[in-house]
Amino acid sequence: MSAVTPAAEGAPAWLALTPAGALHAFAQRQPDEPARALQALLGSTETPTQAAWLAAAPGAPALLAQALANGWIESLPRRIEGPEVRLDDFVQHVIASLSGERRAVLASETGFCLGRAGVPQDEADVLSAAAADYSDFALRQARRGWTGAQGYAAFHTDAEMLLPAVSFVPLWVEGVGYWLILYGEPLLNNPALVELLWGIQEAGSRFLLPTA
Repeated sequence: MSAVTPAAEGAPAWLALTPAGALHAFAQRQPDEPARALQALLGSTETPTQAAWLAAAPGAPALLAQALANGWIESLPRRIEGPEVRLDDFVQHVIASLSGERRAVLASETGFCLGRAGVPQDEADVLSAAAADYSDFALRQARRGWTGAQGYAAFHTDAEMLLPAVSFVPLWVEGVGYWLILYGEPLLNNPALVELLWGIQEAGSRFLLPTA
């Protein structure tokens, strides 16, 4: 993302989604109105002004104060442009910075490997298949009345469980499920997460792989 066009004195600020806001906004398969309002911040090729966002997103006026207080959005003195490159060309560079070991995989909920960094293809395919299995598990538990399985999952190789060996982070963009699979410490408080979700949302169906 590149910053351009500083705001003139007295002009309304631009609003940007923070990594915490991105995790909150894209954590649900069927987002509620506040989550949809936050997602709207990534709905264009550049960050909107506060006035534009409040006018375009139905739930934005009621959400603004809470979103600022919770650190879900931030006010900027200039607009930010979204990713301009093909998503499949830059995914590996973006997801690497989200892993403490710079080893990561982006998978679809149906088990396709969409991108990898520092992970051999065979291993990435196995992890992608595991993510699909975990998606099925989470759906089964939700039908039984427990939604906890739809959250993050971490696997440890030490009994102290201080640092995960691998973490699975579910994300949904316009009803399509993705999994971030991160080795070592997950570095999710990183603007790269926002850039990744922005790129996926901009790419839309062009980035999706066939399901059959």
